[in-house]
Amino acid sequence: MTVPPEPAAVGYRPLVVMLLSPLAFALVFASWTLFAVLGLELRALLELDELGFALLLATPMAAGALAALPMAALARRFGGRRVMVASLLLICPFLWAVAHSRLFPHFLLAGAGLGLGAGSLSAGLVYVAELCPRRHVGLALGLYGAGMIGAGLCYLLLPLVSQAYGWRSAPLLLLLPVLAVAALLWLFADDPEASGPAGDEAPPARALGATREWPSLLRHWHPWRLAVVYSFFYGAFVALSLWLPGYLGAQYQLGLREAALLALPFPLAVGLGQVAGGAWGDVRDFRALRWWVSAFVLVCLFLLSYPPFTMRIEGVERVLTLRYTAPLWGFLTLLVAMGLAMGLGQGSLMRMIHRDHGDQMALVGGLSLALGGLFGALLPLVFALGNSWVGIRTAGFMFLYASLVVCMLVMVWDHASGRGHHA
Repeated sequence: MTVPPEPAAVGYRPLVVMLLSPLAFALVFASWTLFAVLGLELRALLELDELGFALLLATPMAAGALAALPMAALARRFGGRRVMVASLLLICPFLWAVAHSRLFPHFLLAGAGLGLGAGSLSAGLVYVAELCPRRHVGLALGLYGAGMIGAGLCYLLLPLVSQAYGWRSAPLLLLLPVLAVAALLWLFADDPEASGPAGDEAPPARALGATREWPSLLRHWHPWRLAVVYSFFYGAFVALSLWLPGYLGAQYQLGLREAALLALPFPLAVGLGQVAGGAWGDVRDFRALRWWVSAFVLVCLFLLSYPPFTMRIEGVERVLTLRYTAPLWGFLTLLVAMGLAMGLGQGSLMRMIHRDHGDQMALVGGLSLALGGLFGALLPLVFALGNSWVGIRTAGFMFLYASLVVCMLVMVWDHASGRGHHA
């Protein structure tokens, strides 16, 4: 394990990065949740069934997963700021395209373009890790990851805009802040290699040589260890953020605006957990506690998986009928508790990745986002198939439960094989 030397960044530059990077992260997530928040309008316009709408939701994540690792390599070579700005600018024409598309293939193409925003996520990860003091890098990465509350921003604002000005105005609402954050990053932030000792850490020639080693490194299990575990928490969060408004609306007969507002506490809880997990990871190793976090999330998923049911009991004198339906307040309480734990897991795992792979943060961080994006892209399709094949809306939580069990078995195998000797 090699940890990069303490950056010698001074002045306002780290503060600018800490303020603007989470904003960029939030705006990318807000653009990815566009289709979920505008679900009713899009399904009516395009006459989509469950599977078609799930494909629409999955497209940005799938494209983002494919872009994550290459964009991390570009950030390692050319600097995180440049790649972040380029990625933010790239999604602008596709936001415009969402507002003006008429056909399903056009929306799929626009969604794939929005997936290029994953370059901003990967580059921001590299950027924050390189700029911030090592003793506070967990807190910095947690604050950066808290940009996931961009999904909550989308839940809160876009239904209001859609109701007031029509749903085609909602994507255009994001254009101005995306352009503003890109301009502020370009004007007021620098790449580490551009100024003094912090740049000695990874000059372009050395970074290029490091990225050429990636194919050989990926043939070994070591870079995958934490990336596989992180991918569950990241992918499950992204997929649930897209799925929850529609699920709440269908399960509890709610309107789009009310369902989106009720889904808001989940991304907020994940964002808060990210900050706490990253800060916690700065003061102690989280390896043992990740088991407790995973176990807690597993219990929450088990309870959320229960569909409404009726039990008929043949009594001595009469038939007893028991009916169970999870109350809305109970569902939301479980969801928020699970969100806090998932955020805690994401923040602390990213700190562990930096501790174990500080010299290959771009590789392992990009790999984590790529795997999480692929998992997140798969989930809306699984949720839709669960509705149509199994006929149970909570089948999505059942699949997440099974996925986490597999993930924990991977952790057990990793520990038993001797590679997880710190666990």
